[in-house]
Amino acid sequence: MENQHPTSNLQLYSEDILGLLPHRYPFALVDRVIEHVPGKKAVAIKNITINEPQFQGHFPSRPLMPGVLIVESMAQVGGLIVSQMPELPKGLFVFAGINNVKFRKPVIPGDQLVITCELISIKRKRFGKVIGEAHVNNKLVCSGELMFSLVD
Repeated sequence: MENQHPTSNLQLYSEDILGLLPHRYPFALVDRVIEHVPGKKAVAIKNITINEPQFQGHFPSRPLMPGVLIVESMAQVGGLIVSQMPELPKGLFVFAGINNVKFRKPVIPGDQLVITCELISIKRKRFGKVIGEAHVNNKLVCSGELMFSLVD
């Protein structure tokens, strides 16, 4: 079946993302890639909606996007970069570490995260590192370095 949305090297739609990442609901945290340079950089969006399961308990009277899910969204964008590097072995790259992550502003339902990740390094074709930033309304809400490792 032909893709409804023609994919260019500038955008990836939900069906493209599902073909590149192993995550599924409720952990598929990238809605669209609005810009990317395969193997180098990706800019993606994550729409924050009140009907997401984490808001049932975080927090019922004041819903806030958990910081760990913001970081996971950034890691998934980083994973999209690594997954499109033809020189790397195919397999499952998992989140292996974080450095210097800072949360600057709360993220709430109705917000749209704009996540930018850039590849910093690849070592031994098994370990990758990206720098990531998440913005809401052009204001930085989270940033940090994310590491990935190929699982045997």
